[in-house]
Amino acid sequence: MKALVLAEKPSVGRDIAKALGIHDQKKGYFENKQYIVTWALGHLVTNATPEEYDKKFKEWDLNVLPIIPDYMKHVVIKKTRSQFNTVQHLMKRDDVNEIIIATDAGREGELVARLIIEKAKIKKRLKRLWISSVTEKAIKEGFKKLKPGEAYNNLYKAALSRSEADWIVGINATRALTTKYDAQLSCGRVQTPTLNLVQMRQNEIQSFKPKKYYQMYLDVEGYQFKWTHQNGDKTFDANLIEEIKKKVQNQDGVINKVHKKKKTKYAQKLYDLTSLQQTAYQHYKMSAKETLNTMQALYEQHKVLTYPRTDSNYLTDDMVGSLKERVASLSATSLKSYSTPLLKKEIKAGKHFVDNKKVSDHHAIVPTEVRPDMSQLSPREEKIYMLVAERFLEVLLPPYQYEETNVELTCAGEQFKLVQEVAIDLGFKQIHQEKTTVKNLPFKEQQHVHIQNVNVSNKDTEPPAYFNEGTLLKAMESPQLFFKLKDKKMAQTLNETGGIGTVATRADIIEKLYSTNVIEAIQGKIKITTKGKQLLNLAPEQLTSPELTASWEMKLNQIEKGQYAKETFMKEMRAFTKEIVSEIKNSDDKFKHDNVTTTECPTCGKFMLKVKTKNGQMLVCQDPTCKTKKNQQRQTNARCPNCKKKLTLYGTGKTATYRCVCGHTETQEHMDQRLKNKKTGKIGKKEMKQYMKNEEVENNPFKDALKDLKF
Repeated sequence: MKALVLAEKPSVGRDIAKALGIHDQKKGYFENKQYIVTWALGHLVTNATPEEYDKKFKEWDLNVLPIIPDYMKHVVIKKTRSQFNTVQHLMKRDDVNEIIIATDAGREGELVARLIIEKAKIKKRLKRLWISSVTEKAIKEGFKKLKPGEAYNNLYKAALSRSEADWIVGINATRALTTKYDAQLSCGRVQTPTLNLVQMRQNEIQSFKPKKYYQMYLDVEGYQFKWTHQNGDKTFDANLIEEIKKKVQNQDGVINKVHKKKKTKYAQKLYDLTSLQQTAYQHYKMSAKETLNTMQALYEQHKVLTYPRTDSNYLTDDMVGSLKERVASLSATSLKSYSTPLLKKEIKAGKHFVDNKKVSDHHAIVPTEVRPDMSQLSPREEKIYMLVAERFLEVLLPPYQYEETNVELTCAGEQFKLVQEVAIDLGFKQIHQEKTTVKNLPFKEQQHVHIQNVNVSNKDTEPPAYFNEGTLLKAMESPQLFFKLKDKKMAQTLNETGGIGTVATRADIIEKLYSTNVIEAIQGKIKITTKGKQLLNLAPEQLTSPELTASWEMKLNQIEKGQYAKETFMKEMRAFTKEIVSEIKNSDDKFKHDNVTTTECPTCGKFMLKVKTKNGQMLVCQDPTCKTKKNQQRQTNARCPNCKKKLTLYGTGKTATYRCVCGHTETQEHMDQRLKNKKTGKIGKKEMKQYMKNEEVENNPFKDALKDLKF
């Protein structure tokens, strides 16, 4: 008899098969005399849609709400049905007597496996592989410590409760708002508080009133000492700063203290997905979704980075043995001069990057042992790979060591301070910084010095910055820092459970807010639209706060521990859903479209709405059941043949027109021909005329062809 091992994704399945010495690969699984190793593709089974309960729910109707099934149905996802069929067939084989669940070690991983097993109607013995790392050592150790599946029944109940509650609340709230106000209004436990975060920050900025503050500096022997006092180094009192300036002008001061101290600074933590998305936005203005998709390609296609959807910044101790191989893979990059010396030394595990207790489902993102072929990576892939590779090397290099000198000066009873930092050993900073020579400060204690000049600077206080995609992700991770919650327990729960959404879903949540036109990005600043503001006013208040997530998580944690019944939780969710649907039905509020155009929808004849997207503008039918869309204006990746800037597309179909800020215009038909000519090496008539007029033939992209032409 054999045991069937169910992994969550193909890459983990391959790692497990390799660790178990299984080399016979078949379509969708590996097999030997003892094990069959197969895999899901994330979720293979999901919650049924409302119309799969009753056909009457296909039409969105306020009168039939709330939709609360007596029991929840689950269906196989159509896109991945073939893999489900493979897994189901393997599970039902007569020579398989037990199932080893090897999905991710967490609530969602348990849900992935149990839904497949239940849908396949399997009643065989279950065991659980619980590991956070997929190194050969970790897998082998995990198989020695398999636990009975029943030990994780409560974890499954908690996962199922979360999934079903999100479905019941989200489906009903969205349908109620949309049908009540005849507008596409999407609402949910995560997306609506995220939208509220954007509005709160925008309100804070708009209500902000700047205040002028003052700082003072003394010039002493070519160095600047900053004025300090018990409350900081600035004041809002203009009269006070002028009085102090008069007191110290042309006076002598005394050096009270010269204190030197050696300090050590370690590199930043290894990347989890959220911190990598933040850095990618800061450096390259890549959206959260773009970064995740790029990471996915580096993980699945190129196999040069580890699993991307992780919330951990640490590695497990079983990975220490593979660190040298991972460092060796970097010799194919521009980091070779830093990685090669590391290979000649023993790489020790430091507490600042190796800690089993700080790894949940997956460890931090690091390079794999596969040496990358940089020529095969796209520009985006190379940027993301190098960010991860640099951070990985930084934590392995020695810490930055420096000497900090604090010089305190007294003049006319006022205190001034000078701080100088001198590098002793650059350590990890050598990757981005060269060591420079700094002169020693010429000051000694009790030394009398003359004040050569007094400078006063004044600035206005600044409002907080608008969210960008990087900072909004961080806010979703710690919403308790932005919302006033009822009690500390809720804030603590959000802090411990990682806020609202997960590392795997936050990028999609932000994309959904864009696609439903409740937020927009203006020069990278995320702002709420008029539609978004109205949605927050119309949505039930409980759905606009992370308190709902906090209260859910507190109860889900109790379900995991067997201290709270799933049935009780779901009963509460059904009652909550009835409450919010009733609130929406009985509301006297109105929704007003402020973006109606005179263009009629080609499908239903209603006037269309003009909406902004991340890349431009489009027309959308105002009837939420129609769903007709027409591109009106969007920025494309096509380049202008004159100035090489990106072209903007206006309209759709054959009548579409590409325009550039330099004045260049061309039709869709001409664009298609130009791209075709670019592939075949031919020159179109329009380009020929354009470049024949160009006197500077040397700078002409078609100069070789033009040389052979007879004018």
